[in-house]
Amino acid sequence: MSNLEEIISNLTMELRRGTLVLCVLSQLEKEQYGYSLVQNLAERGMIIEQSTLYPLLRRLEKQGLLDSNWSLDESRPRRYYVLNEKGRRVLNSLIGEWTDMNNTITKLLETKNGDGDNERLD
Repeated sequence: MSNLEEIISNLTMELRRGTLVLCVLSQLEKEQYGYSLVQNLAERGMIIEQSTLYPLLRRLEKQGLLDSNWSLDESRPRRYYVLNEKGRRVLNSLIGEWTDMNNTITKLLETKNGDGDNERLD
């Protein structure tokens, strides 16, 4: 991998890391266990390793944003996670922040040409 490719890869990873909490919280309105959450996110284009997800879930639970419970109904015990009220408030706040930030970044990445049309910088 060239130096430029490595820089791009590292910066892309930083961008993704910054969005993981929002992505995970957005999928926990309904109770899910870790592996189902990994699959759910992957189906929507957000790949996350289990080794990244489980510490994140534990941290979010410790922060009081998630509730969890063990289910012994299946062949293997599974820990299910779901947003609680505090988590919903935090998610709604983060969605607002994301929307504002996304709008700002979109404006920063656009330039006006002579016709007033928006062009994307490459």
